[in-house]
Amino acid sequence: MHKYLFETKVGDLHEFLVYLFTFTANLKVMNKDAFFKLSYGLYILSSHDGGHFNGHISNTVFQVTADHPRLAVAAHRDNLTTEFILRSKVFSVSVLEQDVDLEFLGPWGFKSGREINKFEKAKYKIGKSGAPIVLDKTIAWYECEIEQYFEVGTHIIFIGKVIDFDIVHADKKPLTYAYYRDVIKGISPEHSPTYLGKPEELKNAADSVAFVPGGKNMQKYRCTICGFVYDPLEGDPPAGIPPGTAFEDIPDNWTCPVCGVTKADFVPLD
Repeated sequence: MHKYLFETKVGDLHEFLVYLFTFTANLKVMNKDAFFKLSYGLYILSSHDGGHFNGHISNTVFQVTADHPRLAVAAHRDNLTTEFILRSKVFSVSVLEQDVDLEFLGPWGFKSGREINKFEKAKYKIGKSGAPIVLDKTIAWYECEIEQYFEVGTHIIFIGKVIDFDIVHADKKPLTYAYYRDVIKGISPEHSPTYLGKPEELKNAADSVAFVPGGKNMQKYRCTICGFVYDPLEGDPPAGIPPGTAFEDIPDNWTCPVCGVTKADFVPLD
């Protein structure tokens, strides 16, 4: 790869991103689905604050220079990981493999590090800068030191100089945002740059009913926050909900295993 292929001036990048975010904020009658045609990957962006670690799913990571390699990442100003990056001036990026599910992605994308310790059960290592590097479901990773950053609307763009990197699984495919939406059936978290509000409809007519052997046909339900589908045929055994349990029979204090919301945030698949 030519060493100048990805090079650009940070000033030009700043002007472009300001324009892009301003344009997006002013959308009214345009077809917002156009933004889902942009190509993204899905990554875990992590940082630290002393002995505390946090990370979240990011779809806005890209290389901006090749010699020396630099990455640009975007993070919502209210995210805990953003606070850690601002304090420590370092971050890591873990490139996720395609073979993941919503149960794995849920804590990283839909739950806050202010409420749970995302690294409690995660496989990770500490990088040269002290930043945690997630290794679970990871095919490659990068560790960066902040050179500069700037605010763009609801987000902060960080430009990081790569100080270390490695490949974990060279034979596995990276997870793309298109695969996440079309195959995994995931939804953008609220603080994602691609979040465009809750979908008006969450329907999948071909798979809306669970056929329970020897019993009645039971409706499947989908979480409007993260896209998780409750299938009565499978139940939710980790939460004490056995297979064959209709959604209506689930206790009211049950929560989505991916994002933690209640039954009130589920809708039937029609």
